[in-house]
Amino acid sequence: MDHDYIRYIKEHNPTVRVLKLDNAPLIISFLFRRFKKNNRMTAAAGELTTELADYLHALREQGGDAVYPGTAQDYLAAWTNDGFLRKFYPPESDEALFELTPAMEKALDWIRDLEKKEFVGTESRLLKLFDLLKEIIYRSSADPARRLEELARQKREIEAEIEKIEAGIIERLNETQVKERFFEVQDSARKLLSDFRQIEYNFRELDRTVREKQIDATLRKGRLLDDVFKNRDLIRDTDQGRSFRAFWEFLMSQAKQDELDELIGAVLALPEISDMDHDEFLDRLKVGLIESGDKVNKTTHRLVEQLRKYLDDKAYLENKRIIEIINEIKALAVQVKDRPPANRDFFAIDDKPLVELVMERPLWDVPKNPELNDADFSIGIADGIDTELLYKQLHIDLEELRARIRELLKARPQVTLRQMTEAYPIEKGLAELIALLNIASKDRSAVINEEAMENVLVSNKETDKLFEVSVPQVIFCR
Repeated sequence: MDHDYIRYIKEHNPTVRVLKLDNAPLIISFLFRRFKKNNRMTAAAGELTTELADYLHALREQGGDAVYPGTAQDYLAAWTNDGFLRKFYPPESDEALFELTPAMEKALDWIRDLEKKEFVGTESRLLKLFDLLKEIIYRSSADPARRLEELARQKREIEAEIEKIEAGIIERLNETQVKERFFEVQDSARKLLSDFRQIEYNFRELDRTVREKQIDATLRKGRLLDDVFKNRDLIRDTDQGRSFRAFWEFLMSQAKQDELDELIGAVLALPEISDMDHDEFLDRLKVGLIESGDKVNKTTHRLVEQLRKYLDDKAYLENKRIIEIINEIKALAVQVKDRPPANRDFFAIDDKPLVELVMERPLWDVPKNPELNDADFSIGIADGIDTELLYKQLHIDLEELRARIRELLKARPQVTLRQMTEAYPIEKGLAELIALLNIASKDRSAVINEEAMENVLVSNKETDKLFEVSVPQVIFCR
């Protein structure tokens, strides 16, 4: 942190710059109220403009008309240009959406940390520090003796605790310790959700780089793809990328999701927590984690789709250019047909082209007439052939499958494809499984995790066959 770096941060970093503005109280209070207070990731342009207009009206009633004289549209446009908000258009809608930038996330989190807390938890943080240091030493050691020694120590502690419980001695956390650990969980969860903004921002920067390179018409297609895939692999193979993949695989486990729901419900039901004033942040934690992770995955999928479209457009333009060149050659040939070039070598190209002259083709030959055998044919007898199979048609009712999905989602916020097939077994073979995958691919609320596989039981009543198929994990959400 030298002098020049701090000066650059002060002048150019959006997180610091927002604190220097005259209308910083308006920006920070409104964006915190709209996005962070209720843990909202995005907001529609019309809805956000209306809320900001109402907020400005309330402030002007308190401080006079001279307070914040601009319109809601002007403020949102300025905040977007300054890097506090990101405005984008989702693929499935023509209405713009707004979301916080990573710089604004950091500013809001820093302001929140400045608030005076009920108390600063030191015990839980110290214990967490000890646990992390022990885990680093234990998990990074390749010495079997050290690992067995650590497991034996944990075993002795567990056995000692079991003996205390059996003797009627139960050590519970006091009210202060419960609150301290609860606040620590909230802080960690909020920082986790804020980190997703930075991860998504990194992938969007990669996408922007790809689009800028596509504009350069002189850049060869192979060179462009090499740079793109190299950058994409660089992000995926960084510590951040590997950590995100591990997080997503962990979160996509239905057992872990159910365990998270049970843990959050049990903690919020504790008397020490239920009697305390707290927001509903933890209630929506799982939904927020899934939405944030899915948003990052969709950003990477859009990058791949953008590459595919670029290749299609590039091939179309190249073919179009080839046709134009051929037409130009034909037009020139028509112009010089009555006055051919006097020189024998009037045209030269590199390498040796493959030229197929008309006279090199074989001459036409009369085909031989086939000889027909006039043997007598007798009417055969069909023995053992089931002609009913010709009239049996397999029909998959897509609406019935969608109704089954909706029925299962009434009792839970999400359901996997495997859980659905366990509740409603597949009875029409692979065709029914493919129909379910087709429904998931067209449903915006469904998540397809291609990095995790699960086995689905498939049966066919017509053929009495039963087998398992490994497919990507599919999660249907409300």
